[in-house]
Amino acid sequence: MTTYVRIVQLDHEIEAQALALLLKSHEIPHYLQSFYDSAYDGMFQAQKGWGVVMAMAPAEFGQQIREHLAELRHGAINEDAIPK
Repeated sequence: MTTYVRIVQLDHEIEAQALALLLKSHEIPHYLQSFYDSAYDGMFQAQKGWGVVMAMAPAEFGQQIREHLAELRHGAINEDAIPK
């Protein structure tokens, strides 16, 4: 069984989608977990943020994921790094 751990919290869906594309292009194993719950109409997203990035082998990939997210948040991402 594969174990995933929480790496970073995401602020909104656009950030989640952009980071997912970037991580996929770098072949970093991950998945996004949204806090959306239809029973509460997204109440938890307003309190906790959009969701989180979960990854395998945090010692190996955690720092890379944090760095890519920081680049996205500061607009310093190289557009050639994201596949078209």
